[in-house]
Amino acid sequence: MIRPTKAQRALIIQFFKFGLVGVIGYIVDVGVLKLCMSVFGMGPYVGRLFSFFIAATTTWICNRLFTFREQKHGHAGKQWARFLVVCAGGFVLNYGAYAVLIATVSVVHDYPSLGVAAGSVAGMFFNFFAARKLVFR
Repeated sequence: MIRPTKAQRALIIQFFKFGLVGVIGYIVDVGVLKLCMSVFGMGPYVGRLFSFFIAATTTWICNRLFTFREQKHGHAGKQWARFLVVCAGGFVLNYGAYAVLIATVSVVHDYPSLGVAAGSVAGMFFNFFAARKLVFR
């Protein structure tokens, strides 16, 4: 049996923490999307733009305090801006999967949270490695 090195174990633990934070982000994303659609009358596409921004900000805070707390953080505002830029790359994958599923799969159109979940998984790997190398270094 091959045992992971200490560095590999640390990476696995960090990815797991990133995933836990992603679950929090998902809950925020879906909650804000539902709020945008039901209270503010936004459609599933425009509402998702707002919900993604709020979820990305939430995950930046959680990752800063939990996932990457061992790293130097520097200026919070600059780091938040870098995180949003990195998330923009993941957003292309995330929102792309969401939009395609909303448009083509009726159950996802009826339950947009399914599209949010699919989009979140699509962007997660990109966001983790980009955040690790470019934001929380």
